[in-house]
Amino acid sequence: MQNILSTGDILVFITYFIIVSVYGYWIYRRKKKTETNTKDFFLAEGTLTWWAIGASLIASNISAEQFIGMSGDGYFVGIAVAAYEWVAAIALIIIAVWFIPIYLKNKIYTMPQFLKTRYNETVALIMAIFWLFLYVFVNLTSILYLGALAINGLLGGEYLHVVMIALSVFAIIITLGGMKVIGYTDVIQVGVLIIGGLATTYMALTLVSEKFGLGHDALAGFNALMKDAPDHFHMILAKPDANSSQEYINKYLVLPGILMYAAGQWIVNLNYWGCNQYITQRALGANLQTARNGILFAGLLKLMMPIIVMLPGIAAYVLQKNGHLPGLSSKDGAYTAILGFLPSGLKGLSIAALTAAIVASLAGKANSISTIFTLDIYRKYIKKDASEAKLVWTGRITVVAAMLLGILFTWNDLLGIGGEGGFTFIQKYTGFISPGVFAMFLLGMFWKRTTGAAAVAGVITGFTLCVFFNQFAPAVLGHETIFYTAYPNGKGGYEIPFLICMGLAFMFTMIVMIAISFAGPKVNPKAFVLDKTMFKITPATTVLIVITLLLLSALYIKFW
Repeated sequence: MQNILSTGDILVFITYFIIVSVYGYWIYRRKKKTETNTKDFFLAEGTLTWWAIGASLIASNISAEQFIGMSGDGYFVGIAVAAYEWVAAIALIIIAVWFIPIYLKNKIYTMPQFLKTRYNETVALIMAIFWLFLYVFVNLTSILYLGALAINGLLGGEYLHVVMIALSVFAIIITLGGMKVIGYTDVIQVGVLIIGGLATTYMALTLVSEKFGLGHDALAGFNALMKDAPDHFHMILAKPDANSSQEYINKYLVLPGILMYAAGQWIVNLNYWGCNQYITQRALGANLQTARNGILFAGLLKLMMPIIVMLPGIAAYVLQKNGHLPGLSSKDGAYTAILGFLPSGLKGLSIAALTAAIVASLAGKANSISTIFTLDIYRKYIKKDASEAKLVWTGRITVVAAMLLGILFTWNDLLGIGGEGGFTFIQKYTGFISPGVFAMFLLGMFWKRTTGAAAVAGVITGFTLCVFFNQFAPAVLGHETIFYTAYPNGKGGYEIPFLICMGLAFMFTMIVMIAISFAGPKVNPKAFVLDKTMFKITPATTVLIVITLLLLSALYIKFW
């Protein structure tokens, strides 16, 4: 497998870099107001089109953890991992129809601001600090580390720190231009991501076809995958029994069949897409119809993401199984192993796609860190009389500081991201808090009685219960209860599937929050005023929703 880039690869990559840089600079010069206006700098208020919002959502969402981590799970489990992408399409419909109207009507620009408006300043400050730590020390670091590791592997394995710095600098340059520059350059980034990703998938399937003696035919390669690895093409994993192998049990622990659709999958996706500054920020500066169309456009794009990030992993599994990838030692190396077979020029395009995903995610994350720190901490507690220009420059300084911290903690992998696996690292540390945060947002939006005390109790309860069910419940309550079944993890212990843990934690958190809220007034003075007109949708929006649901239904019928 050849990892060194040819002249053609380098030229393709340089072309990508120049196009993004020149376009970003043109957008920046055209929108000079970003230098002094905070809403324009952080939210690109009123200027992002629906297609820019949709593209930016996808570009920010798809990063190294998807390319490397989800491809690795495709290698290990198969198409069932597509649930993360396909359930997200339904989650985005829910966000577009019911969540976004509430944010926009109440002029919510940051998630801590939502908490202050609906609950109180204490809840907002606690969560602002938590989100800053989470975004810097979990999301930013893992994206940077996984991305640098993947690209470094394609360059021969000797340039990890150089790649790390290069990715950081590129992301900083884009982020300093504000959300307009991020949003519109993301259109190019997602275009490169999709074209390069599809090209990689096409070549992976073609490679399988050639190795199986079926000629140069991608469709024949896909059929060969289905025939050679039928167990990798089922969306719903059956519950393990006494005859199940440890390998199968490990797969079920990651993706626990039909039960995950009644539990953690919805919490993961609704919390990520609807209660996450990093994501919702793209739509918060637009009007309702533009925001809705952009979010639904992102939902349509999500349907095709498994083709880009998952199929190469399944191809790597089949190739290794048949002796054509002897050097592949772990599932996280599946995507990089496939890239090594690409011809000159196409490898450069695929690396450009990977870089586009990484840089877009880094820029989006850095902008969210900057927004929360500047608007929810600096302006409220450090410099209350700061001018708009001062706030924008504070935001820019925060971007640089966040990226420097990211480099510092990933330089020698101080957080142990490589040991746990990047995708697992992110899911583990964000998943512990998701049930409490989502319960707090859900009840805060739609139940007028929810109190600030209930919100604080919800976050603490959700986190505590998630840790309990994940780490201690099998030993304390037993391996089989009315709520869960724990399975041997192959390490001498028993585990409850993590998505089931999240569902249980969410259920009990809701009970606690509702019980505490009943001790307060029937209508909390800070409750949002809702009316049916907020949630009405246009015929065009209805068409987008129906198309998404029909496509999703067809996929599940095919691969159930």
